Amino acid sequence: MKVPKRVYEGLEAVRSSGRTNMLIVSDVLRCARSMGYPETAQWIEDNRNPYWEGIFQGFSPSD
Repeated sequence: MKVPKRVYEGLEAVRSSGRTNMLIVSDVLRCARSMGYPETAQWIEDNRNPYWEGIFQGFSPSD
């Protein structure tokens, strides 16, 4: 799943932090915001189906 570069950075930051399970969306949103990635949280809120696709298929940054 291609996502904007900054969104990808936020997803990777949350994932690698180990603070939450990426399947618990409310925690991912909270962590993204607290870690300084509000655009990642907004993207997830606006793109729930693509988020789930990316969780199971992987994310990559768009150019």
